[in-house]
Amino acid sequence: MGLLDTILGRSKPVRPDLDQLFALPSAAITLQAGAGFTPTGLGSVCFAGVEGGSFARIREDVRELLDADTARGGHPVEFSQDAYGYTWLLARQPADDLAALVNDLHTVNTLLQDGGFGPQLLCSLVGFKDPEDRPLALVYLYKRGTFYPFAPLPGAAEKRDSQRELQVKAVIGDDLRMEADLSRWFPVWGAPGLAVSPSGE
Repeated sequence: MGLLDTILGRSKPVRPDLDQLFALPSAAITLQAGAGFTPTGLGSVCFAGVEGGSFARIREDVRELLDADTARGGHPVEFSQDAYGYTWLLARQPADDLAALVNDLHTVNTLLQDGGFGPQLLCSLVGFKDPEDRPLALVYLYKRGTFYPFAPLPGAAEKRDSQRELQVKAVIGDDLRMEADLSRWFPVWGAPGLAVSPSGE
């Protein structure tokens, strides 16, 4: 099975355990204590968009559910498309409420999976930053049910801090199901949710 087959879901993987996402708040505490990274309040889900009314309805259901608290000061979700044609949904919550952000990401994944669009799901990520505002993402691979850290070098043209990624893996390896195959630590350059929130939320 090739890399493209893995990304596009052309295999028959074991049904992903989305509840792995709920381990993130605990891992975040370990990550802050061990490496100084704190949540930014930003997270996103990436999926391959498909045409058709049923997918459009699920997309609207996602927007409606996640935008329900905008009248009380919450942030609306944002949809965008990257250079490869993948769709990203960006969710925001207060930086000190990672549990709420994880709930949002879990909801999106579950709605798409239960709607029969699991093969279109690629990954979810949660953004972090260190005291120098260096970004970090913890990326959840939907088809693998595993996490890996992604640490782009600030100001660099698509260069990553591999040493920092390995450090993060060592720090939170007991908290999350980490992806053992480093070749699957795909870079997610410019992913929504990776940048530090300008509002601090």
